[in-house]
Amino acid sequence: MTQALGSEAVRQPDMAAVTCEAEARLRASTYSILAAFLAAPPDQPLLDLMARIDRSEGAADTLLGAAWHMLSAAAERANPADLDDEYHALFIGVGRGELVPYGSWYMTGFLMEQPLAQLRDDLAALGLERQDGVKEPEDHAAGLCDVMSIFNTEGEVVALDFQRQFFKRHMLPWMPKFFRDLQQAKAAGFYRAVGQLGEQFIEVEKEFLGDSAPETGRVAEEGMV
Repeated sequence: MTQALGSEAVRQPDMAAVTCEAEARLRASTYSILAAFLAAPPDQPLLDLMARIDRSEGAADTLLGAAWHMLSAAAERANPADLDDEYHALFIGVGRGELVPYGSWYMTGFLMEQPLAQLRDDLAALGLERQDGVKEPEDHAAGLCDVMSIFNTEGEVVALDFQRQFFKRHMLPWMPKFFRDLQQAKAAGFYRAVGQLGEQFIEVEKEFLGDSAPETGRVAEEGMV
């Protein structure tokens, strides 16, 4: 995934100051970065990319900007081998990790429950399905971030009305708590910065995808089912 991240990935999304096209690229890049960190332990190229984030004076004037700064500083001093251990302790463990990063778990207390079935129906309406070789259910936090990145792919941007409904149904009910839990997890060191970025970005998305959000991009042929 990291090979798709361009220079926009190392700039803070300023959603009031960019065009709709650039806005979509910035949102897609941020979701891709979160997905990359949540899907697997980060490799050195991803850490190097994060270390190049602009940390000049004034770039951290918002909570989201401060979160980018924190992630950049953490990436600059991180070691991939240590992060591999941290990732496994957080998300895999012996039997299970400290955290269970699935929507069904957070919303019902069980895996593979109704929220996952609803998600699959909504993805099918867009012609999206789990890739071959991917074992994780679609309601994994990384998978949902990937979907939102796909929704904002240049030339294929999904209408914000559909994005809004998807976000409110499948992400907003649980991902803010998940990212807070990630910051407070005993095994978290570097991943506290990932949790901070996720929490602040979800807050920005909640405002951006509010009922007053402008409509851009193609309109989905089917509404949320």
